[in-house]
Amino acid sequence: MTPGLYRLLTWMATPLVRPLLERRRRRGKEDAARLNERLGLAARARPDGRLIWLHGASVGEAQSVLGLIRRLVELPGLSVLLTTGTVTSAGLMAGRLPAGAFHQFVPVDHPAAVRRFLDHWRPDAALWIESELWPNLVLETARRGVAMALVNGRMSEASAKGWRKRPGLIRPLMAAFRFVAAQSAADGERFRALGAADVRLLGNLKFDAPALGADAAALATLAAQAGERPRWLLASSHKGEEAQAGRAHAALKARWPDLLTLIVPRHPERGEDVAAELTEMGLAVARRRAGEPIAAGTDIYVADTIGELGLFYRLSPIAAMGGSLVPHGGQNPLEPARLGCALVTGPHMGNFAEVMDSLRAGHAVAEVADEAALATLIGDLLADDARVAALGVAAAAVAVAGDGVVDRVLAAVRDLPGLDPRAGA
Repeated sequence: MTPGLYRLLTWMATPLVRPLLERRRRRGKEDAARLNERLGLAARARPDGRLIWLHGASVGEAQSVLGLIRRLVELPGLSVLLTTGTVTSAGLMAGRLPAGAFHQFVPVDHPAAVRRFLDHWRPDAALWIESELWPNLVLETARRGVAMALVNGRMSEASAKGWRKRPGLIRPLMAAFRFVAAQSAADGERFRALGAADVRLLGNLKFDAPALGADAAALATLAAQAGERPRWLLASSHKGEEAQAGRAHAALKARWPDLLTLIVPRHPERGEDVAAELTEMGLAVARRRAGEPIAAGTDIYVADTIGELGLFYRLSPIAAMGGSLVPHGGQNPLEPARLGCALVTGPHMGNFAEVMDSLRAGHAVAEVADEAALATLIGDLLADDARVAALGVAAAAVAVAGDGVVDRVLAAVRDLPGLDPRAGA
């Protein structure tokens, strides 16, 4: 595979683009009102002055650069465009981006869509977040002379192995970036092996992200409904994990009859299915999106809304990480750590290997090997307030240890050609 062959194949796929987007829309994976953005058509005018474009795949990548975005919009005459590819991330960013920054869906990686996108936005510089590399988009941006860097770069061994089979494609992609700021030394070595010339270890932006916010009134309401009930949270869960949490709840209920289990699905659109699955297990379920309160008899509260994870980290002193009880790779444990939660993870946290090393070194995480161990550990924590508090304090200490990463990344980014305030638009 070469860039030329990839481009030809995507041109040949032109008749499939709209049907594919429409199919995704029917499945809830596209925003019907903003579908044209996926075709490269902008929903707003380009602001005057200089513009930096950041792209990340979804929620995790977007949230990791919020601190960086807040610093970028403080630079004179600079606007920030953030693109992502998921409906959930778009909804979340709508309420979190600061003034001077705005969101658009990334165009599909089709040459015509890419051209329309770049013709309209004319970015002065571009930052790619973590590892989602769309060949047409990367190479066309580079062809136009836009200075690009890859920040918070993450390259798993599995991804690197896949790219190594396509050296004719990955090496031109790596050559398009002025530098790669890798999350860890291991990530950096993989990027170098794939052809990146300038690899820098500036730290992991997820260590220096702002704490997730929460609506004070909503928190007060939920805290009043939950009262003094013992409770734990399964955060950002994936399919298969909710049933594990339900069985753990059922096993623990004999000891704690008023136990409350909180579940926040990674994909909120699954809320109805999650509730149905748990109800079939004989559990009393309430759904936040349906406006159902936490009642005295509620076993499971499914928080199937967007952008409220910070609310539930504050509501529960114990947080088990979704994506770690099934082979997904885990979700970001630093988010609950910043809020002082006692962290619980399953065996599948490969996407956060460096973070997990830091948490283990700080005695700030409790790990389980399987579903049976999950119920046992949650029971042990519910019975030991002192251990929960100690884990929470240790987790918070690890989370703040990475402060300063944003400063280092910002300094590197400001050196990119096109961001000189004297250069104009």
